Amino acid sequence: MEVKGRFAPTPSGRMHLGNMLAALLAWLDVRSAGGELVLRIEDLDTQRTSREFAAQLLDDLRWLGLDWDEGGLEAGYMQSCRTKYYEEVFRTLKERGAVYPCYCTRSERLAASAPHRDDGAVVYDGRCYHLTAAEREALELQGRRPAWRVRCPDLKVTVEDGNCGRYTEDLARDCGDFIVRRSDGVFAYQLAVVVDDALMGIDHVVRGRDLLCSAPRQAWLHQMLGYVPPAFFHVPLLLAPDGRRLAKRDRDMDMGSLRERYGPEELTGLLAFYAGLLDRPEKVTAKELVSLFSWAKVPKNDVVAGTP
Repeated sequence: MEVKGRFAPTPSGRMHLGNMLAALLAWLDVRSAGGELVLRIEDLDTQRTSREFAAQLLDDLRWLGLDWDEGGLEAGYMQSCRTKYYEEVFRTLKERGAVYPCYCTRSERLAASAPHRDDGAVVYDGRCYHLTAAEREALELQGRRPAWRVRCPDLKVTVEDGNCGRYTEDLARDCGDFIVRRSDGVFAYQLAVVVDDALMGIDHVVRGRDLLCSAPRQAWLHQMLGYVPPAFFHVPLLLAPDGRRLAKRDRDMDMGSLRERYGPEELTGLLAFYAGLLDRPEKVTAKELVSLFSWAKVPKNDVVAGTP
């Protein structure tokens, strides 16, 4: 069966070395299988994203030698232009009674949560699910605008990650009722990504290991909505020498700085080394890596990149 994958960056700044590693591996996963790649722009939050950054990331991908078969700056592939699809699914969830309004402020959400997870993330206790109609009305009269949460069952969900192996979460205990629409009306990542992957026919999702914890809840949402969950492949994060995850604020690791110091083949070779595809950094093109690609070679744990 032909593979259809995607790379879905958020245009909130210049991509960094870690973003490019995920892009390269998503591209290699598809090209090594003779499949198709979708480039989707995840610009749900228009207050912190821009079309200029989106155009720049397309240029950075092309510079590295990465192409795609669908997507880019076309409206149908930019989440900010896909609200009607999220609205339709959200209405379905409301009709099923699967979501409920949450009036908690940020401080109240934290107070109403417990740090059950190893990474310190908090799990909401669902207190707003038990509000009466009168209590909700009183909060509305105070001017509170609710976010909307999906009610999670007491259910263990397991995904067989193509790189990290089996990963299981108990939705009620490890995840909790999560937000699918913010109080400002913006749809949350967890809902939008499921809808987009399903409607675009994505069956391979390659992304950073920091999103592994999202896979069970997204697989569950897929199934609840009648979709088939994609296969997940979570790739190692690149860390700075002090152990910090790379971020877009790390200017020495962003593509503006890297393109000043490296040619595309040099940078591709460095990424291939971090990805376990080469024994040492050396000049190579993305196309030359296709025959070398195997998930068995890709590290499962994060990689210290150092300063290139």
